[in-house]
Amino acid sequence: MAHVMSPSETDFETAVIQGLKTMKKWIATFVVCVASSASSVTANAATESAAAKTNAAKPAAPTYAERLERGKQVAGSVCVACHGADGYSPVPANPNLAGMPAEYIAKQLEHFKSGVRVNAVMQGMAAGLTPEDMRAVGDFYYAQRGKTQAVARDQKKAERGQQLYRVGIPEAKVPACASCHGGAGVGIPAIYPKLQGQWPDYTLAQLKAYASGERKNPQMNAIAARIKESDLLALSEYIAGMRSK
Repeated sequence: MAHVMSPSETDFETAVIQGLKTMKKWIATFVVCVASSASSVTANAATESAAAKTNAAKPAAPTYAERLERGKQVAGSVCVACHGADGYSPVPANPNLAGMPAEYIAKQLEHFKSGVRVNAVMQGMAAGLTPEDMRAVGDFYYAQRGKTQAVARDQKKAERGQQLYRVGIPEAKVPACASCHGGAGVGIPAIYPKLQGQWPDYTLAQLKAYASGERKNPQMNAIAARIKESDLLALSEYIAGMRSK
């Protein structure tokens, strides 16, 4: 005779079946979570490993001493003919670079290479230089401390130039050169160049280039355009004779 389950037995069997189903869901969820965690750990480990390899492969930044040595090498092979081994040009038409702020030199080389500043000779010289080379050349020339051969050749013009450099021309809205280049003419890194002891021929040529707009710099274009040529010459004479005390 077949056994007929009582209501209590039916309820118990239903509860067991429901419990097993719930347990299966928990087990399935647990397996997914474990797999997801394992994948995340593996991915993180792979990322950290790749980052470590990248950092290991990336060369350390050169030290100041290493930059000086590199700058000396570049200057000796690329710059020496026009600017001298010690940064003092033997040719009045070319600028002295010794003591020039390193950031300013690097910036000008970048401008020559990109064409922002136009000069056929310098564009050719800068074409093969990397940003690191430019910084190294700047560091090398800034570290040079020698004596310039440039001198003021006309005392009266130099005296007029001194007045212009220190006072400017207020009625023509020309500020004193000292306000940007410093009282001693040593410049401000990355912004304004050293002027002290610069060849008067080079200084005059650059002032004329600013005045005509041939060399682009909004600030200098506006200032130089308001100065008559005789005063540009006077400034060039005074700057050539400037020396640090």
